Amino acid sequence: MLREPSPHQHQLEMVTLEELVPSDHLLRHIDATLDFSFIRDKVRHLYCADNGRPALDPVMLFKALFIGYLFGVRSERQLMREIQVNVAYRWFLGLSLTDKVPDASTISQNRRRRFSDNTIHQEIFDTVVEQAIVQGLVGGEVLYTDSTHLKANANKTRFVREQVQRSTAGYLDALDDAVEEDRAKHGKKHTPRAAVTETVEKKISTTDPDSGYMVRDGKPTGFFYLDHRTVDGRCAIITDTYVTPANVADSTPYLARLDHQCQRFDLAPLAVGLDAGYFTAALCQGIEERDLYGVIGYRRPNKREGYLPKRAFVYEAEQDAYLCPERHGLIYATTDRHGYRHYRSDPAICRHCPRLTSCTRSANHTKLVTRHVWEDAKERIESHRLSDYGRGLYKRRKETVERSFADAKQLHGHRYARMRGLARVREQCLLAAACQNLKKMALARMRRLFSSIFGAWSVVQRRCEALMSAMTVIYRFPGYLHAKWVV
Repeated sequence: MLREPSPHQHQLEMVTLEELVPSDHLLRHIDATLDFSFIRDKVRHLYCADNGRPALDPVMLFKALFIGYLFGVRSERQLMREIQVNVAYRWFLGLSLTDKVPDASTISQNRRRRFSDNTIHQEIFDTVVEQAIVQGLVGGEVLYTDSTHLKANANKTRFVREQVQRSTAGYLDALDDAVEEDRAKHGKKHTPRAAVTETVEKKISTTDPDSGYMVRDGKPTGFFYLDHRTVDGRCAIITDTYVTPANVADSTPYLARLDHQCQRFDLAPLAVGLDAGYFTAALCQGIEERDLYGVIGYRRPNKREGYLPKRAFVYEAEQDAYLCPERHGLIYATTDRHGYRHYRSDPAICRHCPRLTSCTRSANHTKLVTRHVWEDAKERIESHRLSDYGRGLYKRRKETVERSFADAKQLHGHRYARMRGLARVREQCLLAAACQNLKKMALARMRRLFSSIFGAWSVVQRRCEALMSAMTVIYRFPGYLHAKWVV
């Protein structure tokens, strides 16, 4: 018999918020994993102690932001609407069923006015990493680093062109010292260290000037930001995240950020795994100076159609010269301020060489091959990639840092920059990375609980089996127990 349902919306029920939230909800495990009261102590100096209206609890404010990043709610207005109807969100924030949800403008104004010119987001992220270290989820032996792009909140057709001075030499003091040492070894005179600059034209967005215009192979073109992220190899905990405009090379901030996280968290890495975009001479030299085992991906070099590749010329270290495919030598000429040695061929020999057209088309029939002063470090790092240990280490990139970026884009709104400006995008990346770490810490806690439960059950099961075996012996041999007691 079909009956009409009776309305229950206005029926009075005696319930508690605690029993409405499932015991295995993610927010329950996150709340048990980390005590968020540390946020109140870190922002206390930003509030007036004895004047003004009562402020919104900063712990509740940042917890609300965490909910937005955890569950991919991009809009703060939509986030407040979700909190209004979701009992799990209310439980996590400490709100009852009848408490009023804060207005979205309260969160946005606090972010713009109170938390704009300080490092509170970085401090929150660092505290989460420290808790992960305490719980044994960070080993620190192997660190994987990569970058991903976030589309800036800017139209790629709205820009102005500006002439920018870019330094082409003297970008590292260590490189200047290496160049001077190399020139002195070859008997070359001292050259001034003044940086040589060149003027380049750059596109500057009129909507978000902090973003960078990205032009990369296989990547979209437009204004983007880059999130440079480092992930630990043990449980894929994110140990550092750093944002730059998209026109900054991956290798530029790497060494500084590596030193920062090692000092901040007292890490002592033994090896690092990097993408092919980090394969530069300066970075390889920096890895070796820090006594690290570096493994960097391979990128096929570009060469002009019909020309011999550079690998066809073999470097002879003892003679400090290159040998061409015809076994003729290219002799050292000079070392420029960019750190490259120049090796030139003999034009008298090259003029009659059968491979001249595929080797060089210079007017004076001279082949020029360059070699960086730190090329030896590049070659040693390259050899690591071909070893068995290096292959296994590099293979884990897709399980750590690449998986971290995939989860961030798919689940935490990491495809687009929510706000404009470099500082705002850094805030987004720090909070999103902190949320990902909280999820991993919560899942690790769940695994520990399950393992303890199953471990206790296995102990009970073994004792029951032992008891059943003893009962079987007594049942089959009644005199056994009496003889054992007598003895």
